[in-house]
Amino acid sequence: MTFGDIETIYVNQLPSFYEKDEAKSIAALAVEHVCNVSKSYYLLHKNDSVTLAQETSLIRILDELRLGRPLQYVMEEADFFGLRFKVNSSVLIPRPETEELVHWVLTFVKEKNRIKRAEEALSVLDIGTGSGCIPVALKRNLPEAAICGLDISSDALETATANAALNGTEVRFIQGDILDSTFSLQPVRFNIITSNPPYVTSSEKKGMHKNVLDFEPHTALFVPDEDPLIFYRYIADFSLRHLDSEGSIFLEINEHFGAETCALLEAKGFKTELKKDLRGKDRMIKAWR
Repeated sequence: MTFGDIETIYVNQLPSFYEKDEAKSIAALAVEHVCNVSKSYYLLHKNDSVTLAQETSLIRILDELRLGRPLQYVMEEADFFGLRFKVNSSVLIPRPETEELVHWVLTFVKEKNRIKRAEEALSVLDIGTGSGCIPVALKRNLPEAAICGLDISSDALETATANAALNGTEVRFIQGDILDSTFSLQPVRFNIITSNPPYVTSSEKKGMHKNVLDFEPHTALFVPDEDPLIFYRYIADFSLRHLDSEGSIFLEINEHFGAETCALLEAKGFKTELKKDLRGKDRMIKAWR
């Protein structure tokens, strides 16, 4: 069996919610993972044969995908901002939109050049850190910065700690509940606070694929319809206590609540900038005093 044969099998047998091009991409990722080849090698050598052991592994992956399990969970790894991360059912799979948030933070730091070599004095906190993809990616690009990640889940923090080590970064991880109004990190203050908190409303579940609903952690995804901005309210209050007077907040948001999230932050005394993602959706907010 060749790489091309594997691609054909994946395209024909993956669930219908995967479009043909997406199925091809998934086949390529599976082959790269199992056969330890690069994407360019795979694309140029579709007639190369796989071993029986590799074929068995690739079919096993396909069997799990047919049950709806996301490829990243099957492989137990995901790519984010050019780095490799361990993922499991305790953390969300990193998304491209979150890469855009990281890019915005890095651009802000470098363009503002708040001091000579700005990262030397920079302190950053990521709230709801999950896999640790945001703080680890920031640390790799701002090696002198002091960067922390906060999460309520001990399982998520265990994964995040492993990812920091995997990518050769020193990130401090803290367990805490941002929805606990008494939670504090006094007397710590941060120059930048980032967060990709839960923001998908319960009513939006009906439009989501089975591979998200059945496998990714709901506590990291969903908020109640009656209070969709709950995390942003608590993050804003926390930031009033822990953000440097010239600091900034960078948030990933629900595309349907851009204006409302800005209004919430402005009511707390912040100025805001709403930014669209590469697909033209309201996806990020920068806020500052």
